[in-house]
Amino acid sequence: MPDIPPMISPEDARELVLSHVSALPAETAPLLNAIGRVAAADVASDMDVSPFAHAAMDGFAVHTADLADASPEAPVELDVIAEVPAGSTYEGTIENGQCVRIMTGAALPADVDAVVKYEIVETVAGDGKAGSRVRFDAPCKQKSNVRDAGEEAREGEIVLHKGEIIHPAGVGFLAGCGALEVAVHRRPRVAIIPIGSELVEPPAKPGPGHIRNSNGYAMAACARDAGAECDIMPIVVDDEDLLAEAVQRAVADHDFVVTTGGASNGDFDFIKPVVERLGTLYMTTVNMRPGKAQTFGMVDGTPVFGLPGNPAAAYMGFSLLIRPALRAMQGYTALEHPRVQARITTSKKKKDPRRIFSRATICRAEDGMLEVTPAKNQSSGLFGVIQKSNCVAIMPEGLDPIHEGDMVECILLDAPEETVL
Repeated sequence: MPDIPPMISPEDARELVLSHVSALPAETAPLLNAIGRVAAADVASDMDVSPFAHAAMDGFAVHTADLADASPEAPVELDVIAEVPAGSTYEGTIENGQCVRIMTGAALPADVDAVVKYEIVETVAGDGKAGSRVRFDAPCKQKSNVRDAGEEAREGEIVLHKGEIIHPAGVGFLAGCGALEVAVHRRPRVAIIPIGSELVEPPAKPGPGHIRNSNGYAMAACARDAGAECDIMPIVVDDEDLLAEAVQRAVADHDFVVTTGGASNGDFDFIKPVVERLGTLYMTTVNMRPGKAQTFGMVDGTPVFGLPGNPAAAYMGFSLLIRPALRAMQGYTALEHPRVQARITTSKKKKDPRRIFSRATICRAEDGMLEVTPAKNQSSGLFGVIQKSNCVAIMPEGLDPIHEGDMVECILLDAPEETVL
């Protein structure tokens, strides 16, 4: 049994949890189901993209040599001998003094080397289609308004590398490269176990001494927001043996187990002894407020994390310690929300030496600086305050007060981990 430190920093707690997880095996996903997920293998294109040189806009396909001396004073006139709509080709010969009308995306005929956009060409005779005569008053460069064959990818070229996140634009790119299925890391399956004899399931109205199971839903939402699949398990009353049975069932078919409630040292707090009894207990407290009581261990090779029952404490524990692990299991390498320095708008006294994470709102002040305002009510029992916040302002360890106008570090919990500021 490892020695369990009395209290560890949030950074050490995060690294402890991360040290016990790894990227899950690959699965094959339909392309549209792979959006936002991490590639588990390289993907190669099955052809050149585009497979042929084509017009980048509507216009006239020309020999650039014909227009070498064109100017407003000495324009050059060419005969339009054909039209090439998208999806068609022109196999005929295009002599000097001739051009073809061409549409965006149409294959460029072999005899010509540039496209002049339609809007800057004057029609001299006809309607600009085959049989017309058109006038050019400026030269153009070779390959002007032409997209070359293989401009985006060559056949056999790796177009998506293992470890890349698949974005919506990437879906279009992969479809064009013939990849309608991709290997991605499997999403972790998470079990949420609400603990507490006082809990009732919504929408039932609680009677005296009871509350609704809001934590279970919030933590399940957090898991899904982190990309995991999630099952909310039945409420477990405050009974050590019943909790042990619930954890044992959960680890059998889940990749990560999260409990809420029963993480402190009260007479009816059982997650710590259950983890110690069934597996290995590594952590019980973290230097943070809200959320000092954070339990972590391994049971039958599966991470088990016991969150506090207070909503804000559970939310912060999940955001700082569990979410990074769930992302790592999906192959992501960016594991932390971005942090910024902001000017605080209120003074705060500290009566607790722990690191404090104050629910807060950050915005841009009139002078252009970021400004953060902690919520007035910092009760750890409230979800509504978190709903209305977009960050947490960090008050460092110790008892030094924070003064209005001081710069403090803020975690942007609403910003994706990949955000670069």
